[in-house]
Amino acid sequence: MTPEPLIVLASASPRRSELLELAGINFRTAPADIPEEPLPGEEAVPHALRLAEEKARTAAGREATGRWFIGADTIVVLDGRIMGKPVDDQDAYRMLADLSGKTHQVVTAYAVYDRQTGSCVTEAIQTGVRFKQLTDHEINAYIGTGCPLDKAGAYAIQGGAAHFVREIHGSYTNVVGLPTCELIETLHRLGVPLP
Repeated sequence: MTPEPLIVLASASPRRSELLELAGINFRTAPADIPEEPLPGEEAVPHALRLAEEKARTAAGREATGRWFIGADTIVVLDGRIMGKPVDDQDAYRMLADLSGKTHQVVTAYAVYDRQTGSCVTEAIQTGVRFKQLTDHEINAYIGTGCPLDKAGAYAIQGGAAHFVREIHGSYTNVVGLPTCELIETLHRLGVPLP
């Protein structure tokens, strides 16, 4: 019988799970549903860091097993404005139209909570993404796929919106939802056994 994984991903995101699987990490998932609205006056990076840590700690509080709990939160920021997940198709259209032809920042924060020591390490990674000028047809066709509704900023760089991206500055996996290079470096520093 295989031992229970010591690493727990506090996320329901199939993209985050896939990134950890690609890195060869043995883990299990325990999604932590928490309110994701920014606090009044909360800026993008502190907001993402707070949510990542809350997710990790919430999962640790609910789960009987596991030692290291990874929480993550991804947001899109345009001109200082936080863009979360769209609430409906009209909201998705507005977000994509706003991003059209502009450079925005994708912020993914992650937290690694060690249940044994009570310590929590957090980090936020930022990646610049520039969209081409989008046509109404492109936006509506993409919305018609249903893909935008569970994505920060209403798009997935690894999916049907890949051709919207003119250039990227920084970590690609950060835009997908988990900066795996930085996360794995953190796990190594914490002494987490990895392959």
